[in-house]
Amino acid sequence: MWNWRVAGCVSLEKGMHTIADIFGQVFRAIWANKLRSFLTMFGIAWGVGSMLLLVSVGEGFRSGQRRSLATLGNDLIMMWGGTIPAIANQHTGMRPYNLTLSDAQALRAQATEVRSVTAFINRDDIKQQSLYESAGGHGIGAEPNYSGVRFLPIKDGRFISDADMRDRRRVIVLGEKSAKLLFPGRPAMGETVLLNGSRFQVIGLAAKSGRGNNDNENQKIYIPLSTMLEMFPLKGENIPADSVTSIQYQPRVRGDNVEATRQVRRIIAQRHGFDPNSQDAFNEWDTIKSEQMVGKIWTAMDVFLGGVGIVTLALGAVGIINIMLVSVTERTREIGLRKALGATSRSILMQFFLEGLLLTGVSGLVGIGGAALLMFILQSAIGDTDIGFDPPRLVPWSAALAIISLSASGIVAGLYPASKAAALEPVEALRRE
Repeated sequence: MWNWRVAGCVSLEKGMHTIADIFGQVFRAIWANKLRSFLTMFGIAWGVGSMLLLVSVGEGFRSGQRRSLATLGNDLIMMWGGTIPAIANQHTGMRPYNLTLSDAQALRAQATEVRSVTAFINRDDIKQQSLYESAGGHGIGAEPNYSGVRFLPIKDGRFISDADMRDRRRVIVLGEKSAKLLFPGRPAMGETVLLNGSRFQVIGLAAKSGRGNNDNENQKIYIPLSTMLEMFPLKGENIPADSVTSIQYQPRVRGDNVEATRQVRRIIAQRHGFDPNSQDAFNEWDTIKSEQMVGKIWTAMDVFLGGVGIVTLALGAVGIINIMLVSVTERTREIGLRKALGATSRSILMQFFLEGLLLTGVSGLVGIGGAALLMFILQSAIGDTDIGFDPPRLVPWSAALAIISLSASGIVAGLYPASKAAALEPVEALRRE
């Protein structure tokens, strides 16, 4: 038993000594060709870092656009009034049509592929005044479900209710910026705001939405749509009494806008007497389609940039293979001498394999670390102030792709030259100069 333990310890110590010798020879060989090794490693590090940085910038644009659309509402399709032929099937004259509250009610009743519909009036000519200050901004006449269809978080109090709508109450919800302007340094809840001289009681305060200096949403005020139609209706020639600025809706199936849009267009066209296939008659913005388009663009860019990165790594691997083959040629006599002194083909193979793998792995990790550091600096510099663009962040799939590609490149770059070196016969190697 004692002999086995001693033999095992001796074998382990010998193995560790052999591995240490191999690594020592690897580092000495790399150090002997410092400039050549550095240039090769720099090329791979640059390729890896560039790929990660470009993909992260693209993902920043993608997430920024998605976040910007989410501040309006999720799965949202917006529709406004448009123009249609004055006479059916004729294009000699055009007449405008306005969307109405009854249109929204018809959509709720008939559009089975729509899960939520809200109508509202938007006016920017309503004077707002408190006991302390006056303010301008958009006045919204909204339905109770507005805060669910559109992104409108409530910080304090509540939003408009069904009872407010039914009784046409004079209540108001203030946007975050409007509350600060009308009640600077003072609480606004329960206070009174005059709208064109009429008293409205503050029942709710909206939380801040958006980022940076974009205060359009935060400077809005909200009153019941029924109250808006009674006190501040839309004015103009041939405008119905229940006209609204916009109708906005969400499809029943999240992200499936095709059938919902078709149903809504058919109902609106039928109610206003025009062909639902007339594309020019509809004035709308489909945020679902916009998000899908942005996603496709940046997915294509990610694929392209990922492909460029893989090609860059492949070229770097070819460079390492060439360098290692040159190294094998330059060190042919050394290999022959080591084999003549008892070095095994396996140790020669391991040395050259580790040398190629080390060059690839270290340069790749430097590239990943450099890209991550630069992203951190950009995040600190940009912060959360830019609308439509998020600071670049390391994308997990691109980092995984870089690591997998680096591993494959390192194995190929090390294994092929190593096999060439290990295959040399001692006598033939010693004859070469």
